[in-house]
Amino acid sequence: MKILVTGGLGFIGSHTVVELQQEGFEVIIVDNLSNSSIDVLQGIQSITGKEPIFENIDLRNKVEVQAFFKKHTDLSNVIHFAASKAVGESVEKPLDYYENNISSLVYLLQELQNKPEANFIFSSSCTVYGQAEKMPIDENSPIQPAVSPYGNTKQMGEEIITDTAKVTNMSAILLRYFNPVGAHSSNAIGELPLGVPQNLVPFITQTGIGLRKELSVYGADYDTADGTCIRDYIHVVDLAKAHVVALKRLIDKKNKDKVEVFNLGSGVGSSVLEVIQAFEKVSDQKLAYKIVDRREGDITRAYANTDKANKVLGWKTELSLEDAMASAWKWEQKIRK
Repeated sequence: MKILVTGGLGFIGSHTVVELQQEGFEVIIVDNLSNSSIDVLQGIQSITGKEPIFENIDLRNKVEVQAFFKKHTDLSNVIHFAASKAVGESVEKPLDYYENNISSLVYLLQELQNKPEANFIFSSSCTVYGQAEKMPIDENSPIQPAVSPYGNTKQMGEEIITDTAKVTNMSAILLRYFNPVGAHSSNAIGELPLGVPQNLVPFITQTGIGLRKELSVYGADYDTADGTCIRDYIHVVDLAKAHVVALKRLIDKKNKDKVEVFNLGSGVGSSVLEVIQAFEKVSDQKLAYKIVDRREGDITRAYANTDKANKVLGWKTELSLEDAMASAWKWEQKIRK
């Protein structure tokens, strides 16, 4: 069965492509390489023994999207990762985020809306909850006003998909991730941000390897045990496997509703300083960091209640924060050689 994976050369996308191919799916990747590398194809092939079909397409270009679906008329299963994803950057460049994250989604759905049947997995985010009032966050937690344009695009994306599913033959699963980290155990693929990393872990590993002078910790005056923000870090391989489980649920028509929602996290909250300590433990070195002012758009804490995904999907995490940090460090050392 053919699966379209948008943003399939990115961090989460590439790991999901690996899991899909290992389950026997035929994968077609669409990616515009804006925050990824064509070399990732070789990494996927080295793990799975098969190179997926790849097309360099910018999903913001409606004509290109239409032409792609005319070429691949039998595609009706989509996992949609392609999006800009940095909270801080979205505050600085809101229009870029609205254009990229919303228009690409709309153009995809326009191509799926007339198909006899379609399945859509959406890469959503825990940012849709804003600063949740109670922890851990479950799927019934209220959707709070977004604190960043990035978070707003995910809220809007979920609403657009839900509205579309009501009037078409499309079913969807919205996967609200917490914080994906780590790399594949083969060391063939991992997180490879272009330019200065926007996420914590690659900045930690780049600082550890000497590429960055020091890590900036944004705020140490939050209402937490050590004053730094708390997040739920999930190993990217665990996260990728959840996408395959969710896709099979739709294909096998086991979904109870046209649109279902699942939190994907470890269920454990870790502060920024605890993540640094985990890195220091697995790397056996001290990390250079400094405390700086808070960053606009950041919330105090967010970690998941994963009971629904555990029970309904039959999925649970298997890898720890230390596993993730060790694999991320191993990956960083490899790519700097």
